[in-house]
Amino acid sequence: MTQAQVVLVDGKELPLHCPTNQTPGWNSHPRVFLDIVKTGEAKCPYCGTDYQLIPGTAPHGH
Repeated sequence: MTQAQVVLVDGKELPLHCPTNQTPGWNSHPRVFLDIVKTGEAKCPYCGTDYQLIPGTAPHGH
């Protein structure tokens, strides 16, 4: 069993979506927006990638 990738997200990168702009086209799935601000973490329902918000980087108003 492979372990899901963990991606650290800076608040400047919000709104968060998966796949990200750095994901190779061959490894793509439908784009889904993920709410990471409330809990500081989110998991993509398609590929299982775990995203974690870097503490203290959420933009004002979020």
